[in-house]
Amino acid sequence: MKKSSQSMLDTNKTNRFIGALKRFFDGDIFYSYRRSPVTIIASILTILILVSAVGAPLIAPQNPFDMGSLDLMDSHIPPAWEEGGDDRFLLGTDDQGRDLLSTILYGSRISLLVGFSSVVFALILGVGLGLLSGYVGGTLDAVIMRIAEVQISFPAILIALLVDGVLRTMIPEADTEHLAISVLIFSIGISGWVQYARTVRSSTMVEKNKEYVLAARVIGIRPGLIMLRHILPNVMGPVLVIGTIHLAVAIVTEATLSFLGVGVPVTQPSLGTLIRIGNDFLFSGEWWITIFPAITLAVLVLSVNLLGDWLRDALNPKLR
Repeated sequence: MKKSSQSMLDTNKTNRFIGALKRFFDGDIFYSYRRSPVTIIASILTILILVSAVGAPLIAPQNPFDMGSLDLMDSHIPPAWEEGGDDRFLLGTDDQGRDLLSTILYGSRISLLVGFSSVVFALILGVGLGLLSGYVGGTLDAVIMRIAEVQISFPAILIALLVDGVLRTMIPEADTEHLAISVLIFSIGISGWVQYARTVRSSTMVEKNKEYVLAARVIGIRPGLIMLRHILPNVMGPVLVIGTIHLAVAIVTEATLSFLGVGVPVTQPSLGTLIRIGNDFLFSGEWWITIFPAITLAVLVLSVNLLGDWLRDALNPKLR
């Protein structure tokens, strides 16, 4: 009996999963997706860059972080199809003799890691403060919103630069290189929480006066559980759209900070670091060191932005 009941339970779970997939593929969002060739191309490019970055140790011809395997005699080699190129280095090499294709793959990993992590950090902080501000109200709401208004009056890159500089002065010099990525994630994340907080606050102020929230209060559910179980799922739609668009902004911010020399160290180059290194050799004719990372960064940011724009339109009931 136990085996039969367990098998019936597994069958019901499978049927529910298949039913959910059918509803998704028959739904408005997937219909909107397949009707947009630009979105399909953008998603393919994003997935291609993401898979290439994650699989860099398996795909890349060289590990650019292994300094023992590098040879300075291989530096400044042009792409393989140019005169003086080497078949070992399809896109050429940089000033340290690193294979540029491998460096772009590994650099994309760092850019995506910093981008995703900073977005998650900003999302958690912003959504949490937005829920508290909108649900509790009063003095707490006033304090949080005044802080948000002060921060939003400054460019995000300036906030990130300020936080990054302060944190680097507080960290021992011996640990600066090891903690550089963590500092970068925190700096970019703390500069982007305001949009989430303001959006969630306004949605929470609407949701908290609806009947299902009032009913939860009447039966004695604690405010924390009401915010997490009842209000949060109903305010996450706009948050997902903001998060998608913010990902592109976070990647550009990381590239900007690295280009300015306050991002990741040269021994762990991101796309922004590669562009900065190549910029020093651009006018000497070694264009490939900066052009190929710049193209990768531009394609990645444009693709993510296009996906964010499509998601915003797809989740807007007025446009369906």
